[in-house]
Amino acid sequence: MNQNEAVIQTLEKLGGVATLGQLNQEVFKITDCEWKTQTPFANVRRIVQLNKKIYKIKPGLYGLTDFKKTLESKGIIEETEKNKDSKEVIEFNHSYFQGLLLTVGNLKGLKTFVPNQDKNHFILNKKLGEISSLNILPQYSHSELVKKSSSIDVIWFNERDMPHSFFEVEHSSDIYKSLIKFNDLQDFFARMVIVADSKRKIEYLNKVKYSSFKDLSKNNRVTFLDYDTLNKQYEYLIEQQNFEFVL
Repeated sequence: MNQNEAVIQTLEKLGGVATLGQLNQEVFKITDCEWKTQTPFANVRRIVQLNKKIYKIKPGLYGLTDFKKTLESKGIIEETEKNKDSKEVIEFNHSYFQGLLLTVGNLKGLKTFVPNQDKNHFILNKKLGEISSLNILPQYSHSELVKKSSSIDVIWFNERDMPHSFFEVEHSSDIYKSLIKFNDLQDFFARMVIVADSKRKIEYLNKVKYSSFKDLSKNNRVTFLDYDTLNKQYEYLIEQQNFEFVL
């Protein structure tokens, strides 16, 4: 079996759709395909970009053209300039990046939580609630603050069930509302991150300077993380799982 066939077979096994990270996890398990190269991950990336049987749904996410209609029926829609602001694409993107954040947190050995209202949202072939390692939000503080954090898109907790990082995914909604949530939680020793398209960074920088967020801004309590950087870090962590030894 050649490398192109191995990637196609892996995509079929994964339901016709996979992140580049998932492909890197699974494709090398095929024993009758040889990867005689020092850069096998680069080969997989080249194949998904050039093979006509594969199409890009969004950066880092690929599907088989034969599965396209089935995937679209599940809400996994190829993102284009024309449809990027549609309800279907917005909903899929929000769940997709929540799923990446949960996966990264799990790989880092942290406990992960997603709000109850999002647990049944699908990311590819899994519900977000199945990726999250926590079913119940830890009671890490008094009830009012815990309740305020219960709607945050993704939370990572450390081994003591204290917040490690708060993430708000802002594909199209108002960044101001997320900053209000973070403002209420600023007394916790935890990272606060707005996750969005790189095009929204200027909007974020302008709003975090509002006087109502002066402490967040002055103390650099909030960080902006763009989708591409999140995707690259996710792929890097997945690739590390294939190393026999990690420094």
